[in-house]
Amino acid sequence: MTVKKLQVHFIRGEKKILLGTLAFRQRKILFEYAPEFIETKLEISPFKLPLKRGIQETEDFLFDGLFGVFNDSLPDGWGRLLLDRKLMTLGIHPETLSPLDRLSYVGQRGMGALTYEPEIGGATFSNHADLDKIAEEARQFEENDEDRFVDDLLAMNGSSAGARPKVLIPINGEDWLIKFRSSVDPKDIGPIEYAYHLMAEKAFLKVSQAKLFPSRKGPGYFGTKRFDRLGKKRVHMHTMSGLLHADYRLPSLDYETVMKATAFLTKDFGECEKQFRAMVFNVLSHNRDDHAKNFSFLMDEQNNWKVAPAYDLTFSSGPAGEHCTMVAGEGKNPKKSHLLKVAKLGSLTEKRALEIVDEVATATSKWESFAKEAGVSKTSLILIQKSLQSLLT
Repeated sequence: MTVKKLQVHFIRGEKKILLGTLAFRQRKILFEYAPEFIETKLEISPFKLPLKRGIQETEDFLFDGLFGVFNDSLPDGWGRLLLDRKLMTLGIHPETLSPLDRLSYVGQRGMGALTYEPEIGGATFSNHADLDKIAEEARQFEENDEDRFVDDLLAMNGSSAGARPKVLIPINGEDWLIKFRSSVDPKDIGPIEYAYHLMAEKAFLKVSQAKLFPSRKGPGYFGTKRFDRLGKKRVHMHTMSGLLHADYRLPSLDYETVMKATAFLTKDFGECEKQFRAMVFNVLSHNRDDHAKNFSFLMDEQNNWKVAPAYDLTFSSGPAGEHCTMVAGEGKNPKKSHLLKVAKLGSLTEKRALEIVDEVATATSKWESFAKEAGVSKTSLILIQKSLQSLLT
């Protein structure tokens, strides 16, 4: 099966606008903006897919020839596994699918403001709210190849990204993303991530609303309200990976690049300060899984860009003990000097940068209290505590 052509729509507020057409021709993926969308002057991906007339194709085959803004709509990790397993039960080998085939499965359910037509096998949110049952289904699916659960899990996945099992569930009219433990996670991964959320709030990071959902069988599940929705309105979201065509599976960025892109895209030094604070938090909290898909931007209906709330904040040792995103060339043991070098690119004064470092350090020094509040096990509390000593001199 190969989808030859897809119409892409952009949801501006509650209005659906034809963005353009994706076509698969002679093993190449082509895109052309619709004339009516060009008139909106909305730059949905200014670096790699500029708003202009005519057919465009990318020479970068990082995403199999797909522009990064559309690749952002595709699930990876857990979501991709679910879809691939579903296709195999239907006798379709996943390797035969083109990126356009996969986008047709995403249809209306993707993150952000983009939708794709025609849609194949679209699924809706499930009202299945027994989190313990979902967690058990996810465990059996992951560990025992229990394909009988694939339809339920795929329906609730909502095209979310990331490696850990997760579902999107409506709660009181709002969509929440709830994560479950994978086979390689500690048993108290939910409380650990919630403790990091509390610590990030204390460090004055911009984060989405979150809570620890209770469990009858374990310490609870971390959940966060999705930030690409404002009520019924969809908000355009673009990851740093998609924006710059940066590989999220391998270390491919430096925070210097992140800061330059933020300054250019947002044209707002306040947004650069947010990005700097998030970097400092990742360094001081030992969150080294800071790859290119863990930075995102949101664009409003007037073409204004902002840094998205920080997400996927938790303890991580990273590849070979290093940050996925280097800090001014240093990945293993960044110092204040490295942080200050990045700060200059965001036009932060040294005084302001050091104030932010102190604010974040104050928050991370209180890890024990956040861990106890979240119900982190004593073993995890102690192990993480040993790593949350300042790496700065």
